Amino acid sequence: MKSQFRSKRKASGGRYKNTRKKKLREVGRDPLYTSIGKKRVKEYRETGGNIKKSLVVAEEANVFDGSKHKKVKILSVIGNNANRHFVRRNIITKGAVIKTEIGDAKVVNRPGQEGHINAVLLK
Repeated sequence: MKSQFRSKRKASGGRYKNTRKKKLREVGRDPLYTSIGKKRVKEYRETGGNIKKSLVVAEEANVFDGSKHKKVKILSVIGNNANRHFVRRNIITKGAVIKTEIGDAKVVNRPGQEGHINAVLLK
């Protein structure tokens, strides 16, 4: 289990004394990168019983062309400022530039956190 609690070490390298155990609310998880293919969504239980949908694989994006939204097919990833290696692996994150049927578009949401892809058409 990944913990999002503070480090066991001080800045000086010394150790903090344990005052309590890990709590369930501090559990974290590894990032789930969205790739291109047949749509697949993973669901997680959040605090308060809410459900978080994480997009694992996607084939379509909601693209805004300046006047209306269209659901279009994603062909590939052209650029990604988050990590240059994500382009080669076709990983979609917020800020990634994707090639679609109607042109290049920039992703404006976080697909791994929201369960879908929203993008804006680049001129």
